[in-house]
Amino acid sequence: MAKQELKLKTADSEKITINLGPIDLGQIDLLVQEGFYSNRTDLIRTAIRNQLNQHADVVKQTVARKSLVLGMQHYTRADLEAIREAGERLHIQVLGLASIASDVTVELALATIDSIFVLGSLHASAVLKTALAPRIHH
Repeated sequence: MAKQELKLKTADSEKITINLGPIDLGQIDLLVQEGFYSNRTDLIRTAIRNQLNQHADVVKQTVARKSLVLGMQHYTRADLEAIREAGERLHIQVLGLASIASDVTVELALATIDSIFVLGSLHASAVLKTALAPRIHH
């Protein structure tokens, strides 16, 4: 297994940046100081998970309605070669992480991938992302 593919399997988070007002930030720091959370990130992750849990039914219904793969979907060179040999085309639709192996050529990707819709993260080489840009929908 290639190092990059192993890294993709172990990566379970992606960094985001948010801006908070001083009062909200002060309240977070107070809760951390009082021992309710180990740090700011712990509180923010907990708050996000609580909101996602409140909307879990909507997420499930939307995933089903849009025929999204929930979780991780990895496409290897062998996967795409088999799709090309079968004369088929992919419409990648993922809620989570979609990844395309580093050894997939631009030619193979263009011959097999009609569209990509990812809510979450798309991991692919910069060259592939550039070549597939017109087919990537957000």
